[in-house]
Amino acid sequence: MSLLSLRTLLCGLLLLATQACFAQAPRTVLLEDLTWTEIRDQVQAGKTTIIIPIGGTEQSGPGIAVGKHNARAALLSRKIAERLGNALVAPVVAYVPEGGYAPPSSHMRFPGTITIPDAVFEQMLASAAQSFAVHGFRNIVFLGDHGGYQKDLDRVAAQLNKAWAGKARAIVPPEYYAASSDGYAQQLRQRGYRDDEIGTHAGLADTSLQLAVDPQMVRLDRLQHGPKLGPADGVYGGDPRRASAELGQLGIDAIVLQTVNALRKDTQAR
Repeated sequence: MSLLSLRTLLCGLLLLATQACFAQAPRTVLLEDLTWTEIRDQVQAGKTTIIIPIGGTEQSGPGIAVGKHNARAALLSRKIAERLGNALVAPVVAYVPEGGYAPPSSHMRFPGTITIPDAVFEQMLASAAQSFAVHGFRNIVFLGDHGGYQKDLDRVAAQLNKAWAGKARAIVPPEYYAASSDGYAQQLRQRGYRDDEIGTHAGLADTSLQLAVDPQMVRLDRLQHGPKLGPADGVYGGDPRRASAELGQLGIDAIVLQTVNALRKDTQAR
């Protein structure tokens, strides 16, 4: 075989290999990274659970970036879907109720927070869920990372389940938020941390979880060497100065495990 023929053959083989690589669907659970035909095929093959991660864009004190809940919901939902094996993950919902703007209240008193009315939020979630039901998803899971809108999620799920009458199911697993709030706080107490450190917002618990999710979103040096923060700084009932990624990973592992177990039990029962 001549050198020219050999080069032609090698180029052809390389082209075929490249085409085969591109023909394969990416190994991802993220809906937005798939084509519509790949989504169709995966639903037909049994991936009929869709997770809608719900975050929020809000202040979390001077030491954590405002996209905290979005990053956390994205990572946790991906891990949960991967463990389930039959689920995909929708794009993160980043706009949620965060207080009023005339006058500013709650987190809206701090720059960077974005709020929408509860009715708009609920209609957006319902519309997204209806879209997924149309395309063959049978379990539409709302995973809300923020405590302020948990009742909104329950209300939307109840309305959808009444309308669907068993053809599809909207699920709000209470284990997800319980594991990330009271459950995680209990883990920290067992390791000797005090309630006035753990906090409810931007304290040790919140900061540790974020360090485990995305440390670049935490200004750890500023927190560790700065003064104790309080409500005027956007930190509620906690002290983040002893936060660590190692503590945060305890929470991440518990949230994923408990949510996966709950969803498996719930969906298999159907």
